[in-house]
Amino acid sequence: MRKNKFKNVLVVLGGTSGERAISLQSGKACIKALKRKGYKVSIFDPKLKNFNLINRRTTDVIFNALHGRDGEDGIAQSYFEYLKIPYTHSGVTSSYNAMNKIISKEIFIKNKILTPKYFSIKKSYFNKKNLLKLIKNKKIKYPVVIKPVNEGSSLGVMICNNIKKLEKSIISLLRIYDELILEEYIGGQEIQVAVINNNPLGAIELIPKRSFYDYKAKYTKKAKTKHVMPARLSKSNYQKVLKIAKKTHQALNCRGVTRSDFKFFNNNFFLLEINTQPGMTSLSLVPEIAKYKGLNFEKLVERILLDASINK
Repeated sequence: MRKNKFKNVLVVLGGTSGERAISLQSGKACIKALKRKGYKVSIFDPKLKNFNLINRRTTDVIFNALHGRDGEDGIAQSYFEYLKIPYTHSGVTSSYNAMNKIISKEIFIKNKILTPKYFSIKKSYFNKKNLLKLIKNKKIKYPVVIKPVNEGSSLGVMICNNIKKLEKSIISLLRIYDELILEEYIGGQEIQVAVINNNPLGAIELIPKRSFYDYKAKYTKKAKTKHVMPARLSKSNYQKVLKIAKKTHQALNCRGVTRSDFKFFNNNFFLLEINTQPGMTSLSLVPEIAKYKGLNFEKLVERILLDASINK
């Protein structure tokens, strides 16, 4: 694909999700990189204007820098497909499937990719009796991790050590969300792998000072999360996790760049989730992995851009 295929780039950033602030940071960093590479860049924030107002005549390609709901769950992608403008990252179905933690878990299991034991619970079904029954049937031990089904950046994630805390946390989250996923907590090393254009880039290890790698641990320097690149794994295990991340990327038919999040425990890699719109901020992991592999931020952004397409 030649560089001159795209000249006028529209960076879509911001949006209305809980990850708006991070999306604005990602978008601004990508805008700088694209301008340095000589592209003519304009900006679009779907919080301020409807996607339908994107000008097709002045846009050769869309660089999607949105995070979270309406940005990486297939909604934005469906508008881009309708407008017939090439766009970066994964398509409608892949984005929806990856964002929905229940569907993605089913895909992991179907493809024999190890993931923590889990079940989901809906607002309409929730009571203590049903909760205890599900925990018993699924043979899930404490601690239990609770997550909203379709949020990113660890928003709404809680870890509970007993039924009292679990019940209280579920009640508080169901005031905001209609459905939650509960999974058995896996200890061990926190390993994250970047894949770009079907090729694994590398694996980084995170050592959070907080109880787990939550929103603050991800995005604030004060949290002092330690990044170890490359991850402290044996050569064979390092290659193994790269292989699993590639398999995951392909199982969901992802495009462009993804980041898969793992826990390494008892010599097994447990896949927690795959992110189809990973962060591109100064603290983000994909740029850090790419830099270690000799791919600077500008080249990384351009490589993502040149993979843009429609009908995916």
